[in-house]
Amino acid sequence: MEEFLIILKDVILPVFMIMGIGFFLQRKFDLDLQTLARLNIYFLVPGFIFVKLYNTTFSGQLLLQILVFFILLIVILYIIATITTRLIGFDKGKATTFSNSILFFNSGNYGVPVNDLVFKSDPLAMSIQVIILTFQNILLFSYGIFSLQSIQIGKLRALLSYFKMPVLYAMLAGILLNITEVSIPSFVWVPANYIADAMVAMALLTLGAQVAQLRLSAGLPTVYVSLALRLVLGPFVALGIIFLLQKDGLVAQALFIASAMPTAVNSSVIAQEYNNHPTFAAQIVLFSTVFSTITVTAVIYFSRLLF
Repeated sequence: MEEFLIILKDVILPVFMIMGIGFFLQRKFDLDLQTLARLNIYFLVPGFIFVKLYNTTFSGQLLLQILVFFILLIVILYIIATITTRLIGFDKGKATTFSNSILFFNSGNYGVPVNDLVFKSDPLAMSIQVIILTFQNILLFSYGIFSLQSIQIGKLRALLSYFKMPVLYAMLAGILLNITEVSIPSFVWVPANYIADAMVAMALLTLGAQVAQLRLSAGLPTVYVSLALRLVLGPFVALGIIFLLQKDGLVAQALFIASAMPTAVNSSVIAQEYNNHPTFAAQIVLFSTVFSTITVTAVIYFSRLLF
């Protein structure tokens, strides 16, 4: 119970405070949600990814191990999500938003604080979390955006449009400058950090504003299906992969806990930007974050028993 309350106070409550501010600002001023989404995608997220990738210390062996784990997890979850959407009978647009809610989990503004709390700032555990965060961002802002755009403008045009996204070049620049150990001048690094620091708050503010427009009675059964797959089945799949890869100790714990995070806020942001069932996406993120207070705590508890 004590650990549950600590996670609730240190992780969940701050998240909901910022969402609450967005909720009330939307109610009072009727904010332009499309503009908020674009600020996130074209300004804040590129800065955040660049700073995180540049600052991360990559170990070749650890990177390969986590990449194998991540690919297996995403492929299995994608197959499960695809089968589920066909059984439910979603149209192509809603099926894409549903699948994204399963594949993209909140490794950043939720996963990083949880990792820091559980492992007491252990550098190995945090490196694992940051690498997962990096893979998640690469997937979200490549496949995630491509899958949404391809519905509206076709696959070829969607692919070409992706090369206009600043996120791609922020990722490449962060990795390249990290590997080559190039020193970044302060007049670039200081504003980059300002932008990165603003990303989490603006993403949650945008989600809160979206929540203010929700009709929570609409389509909740399918939202609950998404929650079951993301919060319950996701960690079980990850656990099977961890046993398959014969991981144990801190590495196994960090991977297991990382897989239990709720649906990523940015999955809702890109659904808003490309107008692909944004209300459905925001509902999933909201309820996923709420119910994760129970499921994430359970995963942390069992990770200590199992490993």
